[in-house]
Amino acid sequence: MGIDEMCHNKCHKNPNNDNSNVPTEKSGSEYYTCPMHPEVRKWNHGECTICGMDLEPDVITGNDHENPELKKYKEKFLVGIFLTLPIMFLEMARHINGVNSILSEKNNTYIQFILSIPVVLWSGNPFFIKAYNSLRQKSLNMFSLISLGTGVSFIYSLFALLKPNLFPKSFHYQNGGIPVYFETSSIIITLVLLGQMLELRARKFTSLAIKTLLELTPRSAKIVINGSEQDIPIENIKVGDNIIISPGEKIPADGTITEGSTNVDESMVTGESVPIHKKLNDFVIAGTVNIDGSIIMKATKIGSNTMLANIIKMVNNSQRSKVPIQRVADLASSWFVPVVISVSVFSFLAWSLFATKQSMSYGFISAVNVLIIACPCAIGLATTLSIMVGVGIGAKNGILIKDPECLEVLEKVDTIIIDKTGTLTEGKPKVGEIHSKNDSVSEHRVLQLAASLAHNSKHPLSTAITCFAKDRGMNLLKVTNFESITGKGLIGEIDGQKVALGNKDLMQNMEISSETIISLTNEFPTIVFLANSTSVIGYITLSDNIKKSTLEAIKKLQKMKINIVMATGDNQKSAKLIANITGIKNFVSNVTPEEKLKIVEKYKENGHVVVMIGDGVNDAVALSAAHVGISMGNGIDVAIENSNITLLKGDLIRVVGAIDLSSKVMKNIRQNLFLAFAYNTACIPIAAGVLFPQFGILISPIFAAIAMSASSLSVIGNALRLNFEKI
Repeated sequence: MGIDEMCHNKCHKNPNNDNSNVPTEKSGSEYYTCPMHPEVRKWNHGECTICGMDLEPDVITGNDHENPELKKYKEKFLVGIFLTLPIMFLEMARHINGVNSILSEKNNTYIQFILSIPVVLWSGNPFFIKAYNSLRQKSLNMFSLISLGTGVSFIYSLFALLKPNLFPKSFHYQNGGIPVYFETSSIIITLVLLGQMLELRARKFTSLAIKTLLELTPRSAKIVINGSEQDIPIENIKVGDNIIISPGEKIPADGTITEGSTNVDESMVTGESVPIHKKLNDFVIAGTVNIDGSIIMKATKIGSNTMLANIIKMVNNSQRSKVPIQRVADLASSWFVPVVISVSVFSFLAWSLFATKQSMSYGFISAVNVLIIACPCAIGLATTLSIMVGVGIGAKNGILIKDPECLEVLEKVDTIIIDKTGTLTEGKPKVGEIHSKNDSVSEHRVLQLAASLAHNSKHPLSTAITCFAKDRGMNLLKVTNFESITGKGLIGEIDGQKVALGNKDLMQNMEISSETIISLTNEFPTIVFLANSTSVIGYITLSDNIKKSTLEAIKKLQKMKINIVMATGDNQKSAKLIANITGIKNFVSNVTPEEKLKIVEKYKENGHVVVMIGDGVNDAVALSAAHVGISMGNGIDVAIENSNITLLKGDLIRVVGAIDLSSKVMKNIRQNLFLAFAYNTACIPIAAGVLFPQFGILISPIFAAIAMSASSLSVIGNALRLNFEKI
């Protein structure tokens, strides 16, 4: 699959979907999914219809209730270990002089048989049910192999005990007895139960990031009702409520400060380590901590609509997604079990035909070894757990990964196309000069007309002009027939007269042109013109500061041999000024959204892996077209919706972090795949007895069970190791 296809096939149907169980009306928190096959969803606890793995809640919650599957395995493990230990002692007693004379060989075997019945049929019951379901679904899995290995061992031992004459001489020991494997079946089932318990416990840590975010929300809030304070559960907060936040308390909703000022710790939500000073009318985020001042805030977004809630949703959805490299594991898993069963049968036949003494007995052991030691789960878990941990790490560092499949692309990036305003710069322009070009229109009137138009737009330049006018107590005028022309400016009617506010391209569209417009555009880095239907009546200059982290981020990206191209709608002078300060060698000015798209497509056509970084409406199309779109969290919704990754604080240094994270996640996935494939490639032949002719080594089924559990746990442990990586 090409890189383009990987990043843009975001909505697809999967033939493995368990459609009969896909929710239609209930909320996502009420159903369960498989960590290896997220397309499988059910309304209740159970196992995956593809791999047999125990399902887990699709939406992670903050409660600490014990996993019912883990509780079930605990109970069965305790019974298993309680009965397996005496079975092991009885088996060892056969080989200890003096002890073996206390109990006859036959009685010893009968006691082992009786003790193993509840272990195999009750403790091992979940595995046999999973195996039956896998056969019914025509999707054999790890539990098919475990059940086949332990089931065959138990049934074989039962016949060896009750009907020994049915077996040929090649099954008999030199003393005439037939070996039984009641202890093998019991130990394997007990060890696999232990492995499942450890695996379920370890899998809990992959959702640690979401649980940490969930814990940020306070349980109650103090609101002002009719002049008095009242504590209410957080669920009862309404939009418009006035909430009192004391020092040290968590903020329970998104909103604006209506009274007081303070410093707020946003590190757990945005990754910003330095406390942010908040004053009147500033926006505060649910889940952040009020450090040192008492404030009153007005709730604007509550419950599932807060930024924190949306972050949790995004992270949860991302952790359930697959990356293209997962197809390697899926392909291997699809043929893995049939191949293992074939190798098991071949091993038995080879021993039976070519061994000299006790050939079938050795053949039986090797066949069971192969079935038990094989571990398709390690292959399946190799990618999914790394993605879950990686997405969680990103969230903790203010990097929201919406499409994890693009992590596979991001590590290969060689070209970054970057917007200027709000990306390289703070995106908070300040009004500089206001001039009138018409004797009948005062500078006050120029600002009033411009601000009245700008009030209807969310563009950073419009916001700057509107705030500048409001700070001076200026009354804004009513605008009709308002129109926003992306990349050019605004048009509307005020008091029945057509008024336009924008750059020289908008003026040209209105057939208003003069040498003054061209000279002023070349003189000031950022300038907007105010015009009526026939001529320019004034202009406003603006300036924007470069973000503190921009220079460091650009240097680090250039050290990574990444070509950086600045594409901005601003004029040549403004673009060149920013390019010189930041050290960006390639830049394009006066570009429209369509031209940004063409720039992205040109680099893609030339074989480059392209990342687009932006924050505005004029970046949305290019963000969607790039291999990876990265939006600034301080940008507008349409830009965020069209991106694959969102940087919560709009901090460019986090782009470096995102690339670093993608490299570490993909490296971890490759390590896991190597561990899984190397384990199975090495262990299956050893289990079959390949070392016996040369070295006399034939492992026991018990060792095979230990190795199988260790394989899955090694993959899980390696994925969890990502939590200690710094980005």
